[in-house]
Amino acid sequence: MNGLNTTVERTFWHTLSQGNKPVDLRADPQYSGRVQYRCDKKSCTLRITDLRESDSAEYKFRFITNQHHGEYSGSPGVTLTVTGLQASTGCRYRSCSLSQLKCQSSCRLPDHSSYVWYKNGEKIQTYLYFSVDFDYADSISCAVAGHEDSPSPPVCVRSQSCNKVTYADRRICAFKGSSVDISCTYNRYNRYIRSKLWFSPGRSLQWQSPSQLDSQHRVQVLDEGGRRSTLRISDLRESDSAEYRFTFTAGSFEWGRSLPATTLTVTDPDLQVQVIWSLTGPKLVCHSSCLTNRSSFIWYENGKEIREATSPSYRGHVDPANNYSCGYKNYRSLPVYVPTIPIVSKSPPGDIMKNSSVSLTCTSEANPVPKYYWYKNNQTLLSEEPQLVLNFVQSSDSGDYYCTAENELGKMKSEYISVNVKYGPETSTLSVCPSAKIVEGSSVTLNCSSDANPAANYTWYKDNQTLIKEPQEMYHFISISSEDTGSYHCKSENQYGQINSSSLFIDVQYGPKLPSVSVSPSAEIVEGSSVTLSCSSDANPAANYTWYKENEDSPKASGQNFTITDFRAEHSGNYYCEAQNIRGSHKNTLHLTIGPGAKKSAAIGTTTAFLLVIIILAVLLWMRRNTQHCEGGQKPICKTQLNMSPVYDNTSAVALRQPAEQQDDLHYASICLAVNQEVALYSNISLAHPHRQIETEYSTIKTDNDSSALRTRHQKDRGDSFALYSTVNKNYV
Repeated sequence: MNGLNTTVERTFWHTLSQGNKPVDLRADPQYSGRVQYRCDKKSCTLRITDLRESDSAEYKFRFITNQHHGEYSGSPGVTLTVTGLQASTGCRYRSCSLSQLKCQSSCRLPDHSSYVWYKNGEKIQTYLYFSVDFDYADSISCAVAGHEDSPSPPVCVRSQSCNKVTYADRRICAFKGSSVDISCTYNRYNRYIRSKLWFSPGRSLQWQSPSQLDSQHRVQVLDEGGRRSTLRISDLRESDSAEYRFTFTAGSFEWGRSLPATTLTVTDPDLQVQVIWSLTGPKLVCHSSCLTNRSSFIWYENGKEIREATSPSYRGHVDPANNYSCGYKNYRSLPVYVPTIPIVSKSPPGDIMKNSSVSLTCTSEANPVPKYYWYKNNQTLLSEEPQLVLNFVQSSDSGDYYCTAENELGKMKSEYISVNVKYGPETSTLSVCPSAKIVEGSSVTLNCSSDANPAANYTWYKDNQTLIKEPQEMYHFISISSEDTGSYHCKSENQYGQINSSSLFIDVQYGPKLPSVSVSPSAEIVEGSSVTLSCSSDANPAANYTWYKENEDSPKASGQNFTITDFRAEHSGNYYCEAQNIRGSHKNTLHLTIGPGAKKSAAIGTTTAFLLVIIILAVLLWMRRNTQHCEGGQKPICKTQLNMSPVYDNTSAVALRQPAEQQDDLHYASICLAVNQEVALYSNISLAHPHRQIETEYSTIKTDNDSSALRTRHQKDRGDSFALYSTVNKNYV
């Protein structure tokens, strides 16, 4: 039967009268105990024993599936006609020729059949030219050559009454250890019977009637009313299987010994209960290859005898929760019952590796023998065998399996058994979310996926350096930064293997950082020279650069470098560079101004000469004063050291100091005031850097004696001191 998930649930033979529902022959009382099926997956044979003329019918095979309206019968079926041979004669006289003897049947006999004839139980020779003489007491029977074991019943040739023997059964089957009666009826024609005898051809055994038990006390001949004789054999053995015939003598007449009689077959007991499915529920029939529906049976429910049940068919209600058996005399069948809950097992029992094989077995106790069905994940029918074999298992074979065991009495389901196919990582795929361009500060997740069982552990790498080793398949950046830019990959690993993913480059985009600005040349800007401004900034994607001058709307230039080829005074001022990309912008400012340069060199020279004259005059004046004081016995109260910072004693005036940040650019003239001296002018000039030009911004400053700004606690004792100083700016050539 083809079709997706289609299974055959029932098969049976039936006869179909017009308008009637098909009925399984085993459940039909007319065939009770006489029907047996021999079926496999491709064929099914019907066997009917103890045939009767009423068995003549058309027989059909039917199967029922699990699909809606899934009932099918073959058409046409097999027509069976049951009949026997009939012998007759067309004799008008005592002598009959062969052509006047008739052996016929309602069934069509094989073409060119030849026949065997019996007169009064004795085989006679027949030829085309042969003629037979018949008396009024004679009988005749026939058989088809090759089938002599099925002769026709004897019929009288010339009268209504004649000598003949008719057997009750042509074939009898009985169990070993049981007893059997082989019977016949006989007629005699107006003659006194002198003897009656049962015998077995070829065995030299015979039993007369009337008689007692034989020497083994197993065989007895019973005479019933003068026209019926029974041979009873007890404690049957297989050696008792044979043909048994009856003969009698009346006067000088003896019934012939060549006419086939009753054949006895002795077998082992084979009682069994057949469970037959029907629309009204299961039906039970006691079946045996030997017994017929004329036998008297005993039925048992849960081992207890049901005395009113003597038919081969059980007439009561069948409860699947109970078990049933049938018996015949001292014999009893095995009970029938619904399947027990199936037990499932797996081989091999351990881990199932990919590409290996595994067998699942379903076992259940039941009678009749159950059919097994395997399912996966509660839906797919996989097999109709007790064992399910999975070869070269793949990951798709993982799942939950179960089986059912069912017979005509019921169906039971097993527990689930899990198949978990193990294998090492076969793929390792790295992906990033979001998959669009990654912006600094955003949340980014790397995902490493792998096909593995058990689930893989993951190791993360950046630029081939290990980051973390965790079971998690995700690597998360809460706020990604430019430092996270790099090449990433992951390794998937379990106890069965490992595999690396391909590399994925993470390019983090960000706006420009604070630009770095510079000017070239870095010395003072000389009017008319060429000046290049440079700007650089860290950005991704790379920044574009635009130069602006403060208080001007229009850009001066674009690009990292901005060159002014002929620098003029009007070019002085603040310039700023703006770095910009799609992620943002940033700018920085640079101040440009023209240095004094060559334009002020003459002024510087004049000022320097004037300053030198003043210094010389001051020195001469000081020397003169000092000489006078020395002559008068007075000592100077301070000393002046050239090229050094002023050195004071405790009585010297306080040196006026500039802030620390100006000490590198200023040199001071130390001025000490002698006691009772009105004006003392000192000049101490140190050229710290001989290669530099010195420009004097201003020179002598004179203070009054009462200036509080220069007064110290020493001045209270010695009078006021005055400081005259010059500021000197340094400029690099």
